[in-house]
Amino acid sequence: MFRAAIGQDSHRFVEPGDDKKLILGGVEIEGCPGLAGNSDADVVFHAITNAISGISCVNILGDRADELCLRQGIKDSRVYLKEALETMKDRKIIHVSVSIEAKRPKLAPYMERMRQSIAEALGIDKNCVGITATSGEGLTEFGKGNGIYCTAILTVQDVFTK
Repeated sequence: MFRAAIGQDSHRFVEPGDDKKLILGGVEIEGCPGLAGNSDADVVFHAITNAISGISCVNILGDRADELCLRQGIKDSRVYLKEALETMKDRKIIHVSVSIEAKRPKLAPYMERMRQSIAEALGIDKNCVGITATSGEGLTEFGKGNGIYCTAILTVQDVFTK
């Protein structure tokens, strides 16, 4: 059986003077402020984590992430993603599609590195990771340059072991 799930996340940029790095899909993006949040605020990994929660019905971004981030000091969203993957049981991710809305930064120079990073984090082939980006034409806060929004859709197959 196949399943599909959607996840999303968004964060505003940090205030001027904050030196937080921008991380998207596990890749540091230069020339743009980081995103506000307790963790590294990687909206790509957060959206994928939320999509996995849609499959497993186990929410990671919430109490579990708060435990990791606020009490244990773990800010790397890759760890939250790994926690979500552990809830998948007998399921295998077949494909992930990520759509990012942001006026800034320009993401084309980072797309291949992001695809590779996401593939490695999920344990799938890079050719099973699609990423698109749009400026949003100024219609939303993200299109106006105030933050970044990400949606992720997963395709998952049940894998039964005997």
